[in-house]
Amino acid sequence: MEPVSELSVLYHNLMTESKKIAVLCNYQLLPDRVGGMDYFFWQFDKQCAANGIQVDWFFPNQSDHGEYNTLTVFGSEDKAVENYFLSFCKTNKTEYTHIITHFIELCTPFFYKIKQYSTGKIIAIDHNPRPIYHYSLKKRIEKRIKGILFSRYIDLFVGVSNYTVNEIINDFGPHLVKKSKTIYNGVILEDIQVRNHRNIVKPNFLVASHLRESKGIQDLITAVALLPSSIQKTIKIDLYGDGPYKSVLVEKMKQHDVEHCFAFMGSSPNLKAVFLNYDYMLQPTHMECFSLSILESLAANVPVITTNVGGNEEVLVDGENGYIFKAKDIHELKEILEKVYLGHATIQSNTRVIVENGFSLQKMVEQHFALVLDNKS
Repeated sequence: MEPVSELSVLYHNLMTESKKIAVLCNYQLLPDRVGGMDYFFWQFDKQCAANGIQVDWFFPNQSDHGEYNTLTVFGSEDKAVENYFLSFCKTNKTEYTHIITHFIELCTPFFYKIKQYSTGKIIAIDHNPRPIYHYSLKKRIEKRIKGILFSRYIDLFVGVSNYTVNEIINDFGPHLVKKSKTIYNGVILEDIQVRNHRNIVKPNFLVASHLRESKGIQDLITAVALLPSSIQKTIKIDLYGDGPYKSVLVEKMKQHDVEHCFAFMGSSPNLKAVFLNYDYMLQPTHMECFSLSILESLAANVPVITTNVGGNEEVLVDGENGYIFKAKDIHELKEILEKVYLGHATIQSNTRVIVENGFSLQKMVEQHFALVLDNKS
């Protein structure tokens, strides 16, 4: 190992000296739902601590599950996270060098109000998907006005995909091009077990998704109902997840007489250990930003059949590591399912490679940490 020069040490010390960060996340801490973002929060905090940077975390609630007991967490409880943070700053007069937001609505008066209490640089991370048919004209006008009024108080916009960055610019104005950048989500590769074989004929499928209308599982049910009866007799699709739309999905399965094709598996706290039991993941979503479940499935060497929304096509190549169909196109989905099930369409590649090369959690953490070291961020 090469010796570290005194100049390098001095530069590192200057970059990290007296930095204190606030991270605001409109993200419920739930012990029975530990996902990719939880691991990111834990690893980012470790990276900061290892470099002498203190992080205060502001969530809707407090919890000590997983590694949250090592974080400095403030729960807003009965207040919105934004309002709680403003009250906290007013009361404690804490000086932050950086204020980072996750899952917080962009370009609202909140960002103006932060500047009344802090000179810290504000970095807004956008994880939010957009409607498949875009916003109404009224909503688009409102967003553009908000962009004119409040984007000046945000120093950097970060999208979790190129799609997201483009949507930020479309929503709030072209003047944001120079202060927007992409940092892709990532996953912990070491924790994801790898499938070593793939059934060419009669593969099995999983869906890993919150059960709500925008996830498009109702389209999948209809597509299965269109399959030849010979396939319907044997095809198996396991649904992992829960949500308010479950009763609607159950009723739709009954209407199409395909209940026997599906099994509700409920929420799983450790989906990473489940992917390798399947040949393909199905994600017929109508809205997506950049899906962690797609990355986890690919990392398990399980190809993905999904729609052309959000950042899906930034990680998936049709016919190479999965199949892409137009959102809500039930007949195209049916055709893909039939070809894949009969072995007429197959994925031969090791789908883990693309995740290893570009979408690891470590890379995501390093790129977010670099924002804190960059005094121009």
